Amino acid sequence: MRNNMTKCSILKKILFVFILSFFSLKSTAQDVESLKKGVLEAMGGKKNYDKTRYIQWTFFGNQSLIWDKQKSRVRIDFLKENSVYILNLNDKTGKILKKGEVQTHPDSLNKFLEDARRIWINHSYWLVMPWKLDDPGVSLKYMGETKTQDGNDAEYLEMTFKEVGVTPDNKYWIYFDKNSHLISQWSHFSKYTDEKPRFTMPWKDYKPYGKILLSGDRGERKLTDIAVYNKVDEKVFEDFKKPEL
Repeated sequence: MRNNMTKCSILKKILFVFILSFFSLKSTAQDVESLKKGVLEAMGGKKNYDKTRYIQWTFFGNQSLIWDKQKSRVRIDFLKENSVYILNLNDKTGKILKKGEVQTHPDSLNKFLEDARRIWINHSYWLVMPWKLDDPGVSLKYMGETKTQDGNDAEYLEMTFKEVGVTPDNKYWIYFDKNSHLISQWSHFSKYTDEKPRFTMPWKDYKPYGKILLSGDRGERKLTDIAVYNKVDEKVFEDFKKPEL
């Protein structure tokens, strides 16, 4: 009889732990969805982002980019050398001007077009990461409540990747301001196994561009010349000489 009672007690404990784990996982999933929904609404809504046609910005004073979201094209002007990369992101075709020389050899052309793709992936992530939380291969884990470096209340998610992007081993902590629901800070880890971040930077200076909000202030680093257009001259994606926007 005593053995039966002991077994019954053990089974009850196991069931209790299972139930607690189930509701904890369910609650965590709800927290993740709530933060994602909140930030997209605060930034203008996914529909308005999807309808946004052209986005322009300058990355850390080094490259100026114009991205045609709807046709998946990007133009990258290097500000410190005479180089222009024009790339169709769908079929990976395009044209390259590298330090004043037009690249025509297939090997060189393909190399620089791949460089252009990597630059666009990295530079656009610094600008539109909040819109990419639902991307395929992105895993999000609710980490709880905390304070940012500025001392503001926030909740944060851990973001990792499953075989996507050019740096799939990276990890981020994404901080959501509890009042504005906007992303207010991020921490970057070179590897998902790292315990300490490589850097932690703010997301500040949100402003309306078209019908969405974008932020360009990363503390010591800045994304500048941010603009949204409904229409640009097609020569932007055809000629190395950049037309006036």
